[in-house]
Amino acid sequence: MDEALFGATPGTGARGSLAGNSHSSAPLAVRMRPRTLDELAGQEQLRTAGAPLQQLIEGDASMSLLLWGPPGTGKTTIASIVSQQTDRRFVEVSAVSAGVKEVRAAIDAARATLAGEGRETVLFVDEVHRFSKAQQDALLPGVENRWVTLVAATTENPFFSVISPLLSRSLLLRLESLTDDDVRGVIARALTEERGLGGSVGLDEDAREHLVRLAGGDARRALTYLEAAAGAATSRDLATIDLATAETAVDRAAVRYDRQGDQHYDVTSAFIKSIRGSDVDAALHYLARMIEAGEDPRFIARRLVISASEDIGLADPAALPTAVAAAQAVQLIGLPEAQLNLAQATIALAVAPKSNAVTTAIGAASADVRAGKVGPVPAHLRDAHYGGAKKLGHGATYRYSHDEPFGIAEQQYAPDVVTDQRYYRPTDRGAEAAVKDRWERVRRLIRGAR
Repeated sequence: MDEALFGATPGTGARGSLAGNSHSSAPLAVRMRPRTLDELAGQEQLRTAGAPLQQLIEGDASMSLLLWGPPGTGKTTIASIVSQQTDRRFVEVSAVSAGVKEVRAAIDAARATLAGEGRETVLFVDEVHRFSKAQQDALLPGVENRWVTLVAATTENPFFSVISPLLSRSLLLRLESLTDDDVRGVIARALTEERGLGGSVGLDEDAREHLVRLAGGDARRALTYLEAAAGAATSRDLATIDLATAETAVDRAAVRYDRQGDQHYDVTSAFIKSIRGSDVDAALHYLARMIEAGEDPRFIARRLVISASEDIGLADPAALPTAVAAAQAVQLIGLPEAQLNLAQATIALAVAPKSNAVTTAIGAASADVRAGKVGPVPAHLRDAHYGGAKKLGHGATYRYSHDEPFGIAEQQYAPDVVTDQRYYRPTDRGAEAAVKDRWERVRRLIRGAR
């Protein structure tokens, strides 16, 4: 939640601006909140000339925004910038504590201010996905009549959590997790700028990388950890934050893991091979190492989806849906909760019966195609839905499978050059054993027991 980043109580109209929260006792993440779009870390797609956000701020246009992205990517910051740089009132409504009454009161106040003073209001709703349908409905009159410039933030997919009328009246902007370089830039500015640490403490490179990994693309988390580490260094009379101090301050040991180097590839390889080898405990160990080191959970999910087909296939047909569901869960809820979904999928794939028949099948078929074995499509399988096709013999002898015994027609499907090839060779492991039995019987029927 971002409410703590604005130091005012509900119902006071325009809430505390960035400048008002820049005092030294405020958290570092508050003091370093960007004041302009140029200071915003990452999100280049939103800051380019002509982008909707630029139009809203520089052109003083009236439009409502729905900001969707992971925590710490700038959703609250963007709302604050919109308010400050367009001289609009800034009012925040908490989706956790506010009801329909509070929403309507905020919109009524904004309408009165617009009518009486000619001044527009930015209504910021954090975690809008927590609002009920009735609460979201209460926002519609203000948005539709432009009594407020609504800036609603959500970490969940708005197509599942926000009502359609509100979606259609708002411009959806997707925020991406910050890159490691973005987070390094945030840390560098906080170390040197006067509103941050003002050069009062240095930061060793290995300690910096530890904080970057732990941040996981979240600028707020990075600054929170940096502030804790700086406090620990000061209490120890250290001029520079070293790795040991950073580890102690955030109570997390540094995991030796470079997302661009050998550790990334070695741990990922060990993770997949442990799943392939059915060692659940080893697979969970490597999963934990990747998560704790700040690996992108979407990368982990993609590897699981690949493994489901590469190493399991039809030996357990549920493996792929399980992996895909985990990948979708990662997109919907993110870390830390999504580690449960990743762990569930990892365990399911590790204990599943294994078969690489899918992998070898497509590999063999592709090898033949690359070798030039691409004979003409049999005439009876060719498209016969255009004038003159029948004169060419297209589809003339085609046998419709649904009209045949068992729903299987004896006829040639593959080109002559590969008609006797066997690409898919199912194993007798898991559910694929039944597939193997059926495929062998079907193949004999198709080919007339050839």
